[in-house]
Amino acid sequence: MKKLFIAVAALFVSAAMMSAQDLATATETYNAGAEALGINDKAGALTHFRSALEMAEQCGEEGAEIVANCKNVIPGILLSIGKEYYNAKEFDTALEKMNEALAVAKEYGNDEVIVETEGLLGQVALQKDLAAANDAFKAKDFATAAAGYKAVLAADPENKAASIRLVQALANAGDLEAAKEAFELAAANGKEADARKVLGGSYLKKAAAALKANKSADAIAAAEESLKFEEDAKAYLIAGQANTKIKKNAEAITCFEKYLELEPQAKNAGQIALTIGALYQGQNNKAKALEFYKKAQALGTDAKTYIDALSK
Repeated sequence: MKKLFIAVAALFVSAAMMSAQDLATATETYNAGAEALGINDKAGALTHFRSALEMAEQCGEEGAEIVANCKNVIPGILLSIGKEYYNAKEFDTALEKMNEALAVAKEYGNDEVIVETEGLLGQVALQKDLAAANDAFKAKDFATAAAGYKAVLAADPENKAASIRLVQALANAGDLEAAKEAFELAAANGKEADARKVLGGSYLKKAAAALKANKSADAIAAAEESLKFEEDAKAYLIAGQANTKIKKNAEAITCFEKYLELEPQAKNAGQIALTIGALYQGQNNKAKALEFYKKAQALGTDAKTYIDALSK
C-alpha cells in the first residue's frame, strides 16, 4: 500500500510539472504573438495567439487568463486583416476575412468586434458592387454597368457616385428615357449639373445623327430635349437647320437667332446671319432681312448684293 501511495504522488508531481511547462510555453507563445503584433505582422501574430489559446485551454484554470486574452485579441486581428484587404480594394478577400472575424467574435463573445464588423460588411459589399459596375463601365459594357449601379442604389439610395454613373451608363447604352428617370435621383444627390450635362449632350448627339439622316422631325425633337437639360448653341443650330429643311421658317429664324445670341463670334456666324436674312426676306420682312444681311456683312460674309437689292 505504501508503494502505491508513492506511485500516485509521483504521478501528481509529474502532472503538475507538465502543466507548469505547458503554461510556460503558452505564455511564451502568447508573448511572441504580442511581439509580432507590435511589428504589424498580423498573420504571424494570429498564428501565435491561436497556438497559445490551444495550449492555455489544456492548462485549466491556470491558463484562463491567457485564454481570455487570446479570445479578446484574435477577432480584432482578423477584422484588421479584412480592413487591409478592403483598403487594397480586394473586396472578395476582405469579405471572407470579415465574415471569419464575425464568426470568431460570436464564438468568443467579443461584442465590440461583432458590432464593428456587422457595420462594415454592408459597406464592403456595396463597394464591391460599385467596383464591379465601374469595371463594366470602363469596358463599355453599359448594360451590365447600369444593372450594377442600380443594385448599389437599391442598397444606398444616397450614393452620389452611383447615381451619376447610372445616368451615364443608361445614356451610353442608348436608353435615354431610363436615363431621364435616373436624373431625378442624381439631382437629389447633388449631381444635377453633371446629370444635365450628360443628358443634354446625349440628346444633342441624337439630334445631330437624325439631322444627318434627313430625319428633320426627329432632329428637332431631340434638340428640344437637349435644351431642356442644358442650353447649348449647337442644339439651336441643329433645330434651325432641321426646321429650314421642312419649311418651318419662323421656327428656324427663332433657333438661328438664339444660336447667334449664344455664339456671336462663331466661324459660321456670318453665314447664319445671311440665312436669317434670307428667311426674313421670304416672309417679306425687308427691315429684318436688311438688318441681318448687314450683320452678315459685318461678320465677314459677302452680303453686298442682298443689301443693295433691299436698299433700293
